[in-house]
Amino acid sequence: MPKTLEVTLIGKPGCHLCDDARAVVERVLAAFESAHPGELDIAFTELDINQDAALAERYREEIPVLTLDGRVHNYWRIDPDRLRAALDNAL
Repeated sequence: MPKTLEVTLIGKPGCHLCDDARAVVERVLAAFESAHPGELDIAFTELDINQDAALAERYREEIPVLTLDGRVHNYWRIDPDRLRAALDNAL
């Protein structure tokens, strides 16, 4: 049974950096899953700070924020190479 990795993108609608981050994350996750089928169960979730006052208070000035298993991995601009390395390390 593969390990599960929770990948969460925290942002809000209308945020161009959030849109850019989503595109990077989706591209990296798709390439990783294609290269490592069934080796890591990746659960990708998006959270909107407009729908959660605690998230808004905590991350308002940092969105988009990417967390891996609940820990902040990156914010503002998502580095695809850094994300790939983190996914490789999660194996």
